[in-house]
Amino acid sequence: MNKPLFAIDSVTNITLVGVGGQGILLTADVLARTAALAGLAVKKSEIHGMSQRGGSVSSQVRIGRCVYSPIVPDGETDLLVSFDRLEAVRAFSSVRPGGYALVDACYLEPVTVSSGLQPAPADPEQTVEKLYAGRLIRFDSHAIALEVGNARTANMAIAGALSRLFPWPVETWHEALRLRLPEKLLDVNVKAFDVGRSSIVLPAAP
Repeated sequence: MNKPLFAIDSVTNITLVGVGGQGILLTADVLARTAALAGLAVKKSEIHGMSQRGGSVSSQVRIGRCVYSPIVPDGETDLLVSFDRLEAVRAFSSVRPGGYALVDACYLEPVTVSSGLQPAPADPEQTVEKLYAGRLIRFDSHAIALEVGNARTANMAIAGALSRLFPWPVETWHEALRLRLPEKLLDVNVKAFDVGRSSIVLPAAP
């Protein structure tokens, strides 16, 4: 198993992006709770945008021994977690040189495109590959969600993939899930998390 990419020796900035309804804010909360259970300082901020209409949503999580502000400075994201390929393209400028991107295979056509107001964007997959060359971690959360039998667990599959990037024990992540999820939904979400954690292929740590 590859070593985690982030040791949290200093403040680590994580930005999660996607569109409304994908569970970005829940995933960010699980990440933040896990870091807090691990004894670290955590600050979190959210931008909902037009989330109820499928608009862009983002959440920033800053983790370290001592964290003063919840806002990630422009261009200083260490890890971008994108729930949609097009959002990964839009968020590229937020990632620092050498930063990583965990990008899901999902592509949701923007409302402006489906309504005919704008042309479809250039191939997002190819664009993501070029932008994050050597720093791209691919993932397919929806395949895992279908495997476990519940399409709504895709975000927890992403959380499982995310957990491999950090040094905290899987038991700490599971505890965060128990604290955050209703009991009736816990088992299937933990299953999606565990499959996601075991499915990710990491690049070699620098």
